[in-house]
Amino acid sequence: MNMTGIIFKREFQGYFATPLAYIFIVIFLVLSGIFTFYIGRFYDRGQADLAAFFNYLPWLYLILAPAVAMRLWSEERNSGTIELLMTLPVSTSQAVIGKFLAAWGIMGIALGLTFPLWITVNYLGEPDNGVIFATYLGSWLMAGGFLAIGSCLSAATKSQVIAFVLTLVLCFVFVVSGFPMVQDFFSEWAPLWLLDGLSTLSILSHFDAISRGVIDLRDLVYFAAMIGCWLIATVIVINMKKAD
Repeated sequence: MNMTGIIFKREFQGYFATPLAYIFIVIFLVLSGIFTFYIGRFYDRGQADLAAFFNYLPWLYLILAPAVAMRLWSEERNSGTIELLMTLPVSTSQAVIGKFLAAWGIMGIALGLTFPLWITVNYLGEPDNGVIFATYLGSWLMAGGFLAIGSCLSAATKSQVIAFVLTLVLCFVFVVSGFPMVQDFFSEWAPLWLLDGLSTLSILSHFDAISRGVIDLRDLVYFAAMIGCWLIATVIVINMKKAD
């Protein structure tokens, strides 16, 4: 097993060695149920799909993903264990990727445990399972994007609270940048290329595109680039902090 795998295993097991992973998964499932059945009115809609669940998922991630990401590096820096970690025969990039994958895995498990919803809509009707599968994939990629942003901001501060708030704010910007209200505000004075750039940066626009059941290569490249760029930024921040 390479060092990235060892870091991943250490981090992943660490989540379940404490109540953290269990608490996160329970909160995720409870809030998902509230959004789906009470706010989304799953049964009243009379449609065999999971729109009542997926429509609210970006907003749920907006709160829960920063909560998972805030401890990735802030805790290591605050407790001083990052110095110990960096003395091991592991590169910064291997540590960053390993820790990120462990957190992404936890969010993947939480998302996967919503499978009874998928079974329910198949029991009640004849949903388009291809669309549901694509939306699950888009949801997981979106969670990865949020976590990658949080990883970088967590590396920049020792305070988990500050990391949480900064990640929440920046993820919110990435979510709403494609909203018509935001586009209308900029359209009065901003050039067209800036409007197109804001729309392209919107994580929600790419998630919505995938949730229509069409897995476009451009959307996959967007999420891969977002995750890759923020993880590279995380490596740069950690190396800068080591030099301090």
